Amino acid sequence: MKISLTSVAPNIDSEIDPRFGRGAYLLVVETESLQWEAHANPGMNASGGAGILAAQFVTDQKIYAALSGDFGPHALAALQAAGVSMYLYGNCRTAREAVEHFRAGTLERVGTVTCGDDDSGYHGPA
Repeated sequence: MKISLTSVAPNIDSEIDPRFGRGAYLLVVETESLQWEAHANPGMNASGGAGILAAQFVTDQKIYAALSGDFGPHALAALQAAGVSMYLYGNCRTAREAVEHFRAGTLERVGTVTCGDDDSGYHGPA
């Protein structure tokens, strides 16, 4: 199955980016083969609607699940409407580690907003 992750660099071994809408890159990973592609996040520099732009990219890629550190209300609504499951990184540091935890079923599934909005960046714990 295909999943997406937010990362700070275009590599599966890069650090995760906790911001869904404003994360630098969206990695698309096939969980069975671990083949991946990196894409610049279309919401990263948007003046508004970052979460919706990132969510639209994810749904266009026919992703099963999105992994990130936070999901704002607009991203959450768009991903839920498209049937995309959302998971939080938890203690993961790299994208590869997050994929491994997803495959093991140890990431927390999200059903509610985890930050205040899609445009102001990460609002979770420091």
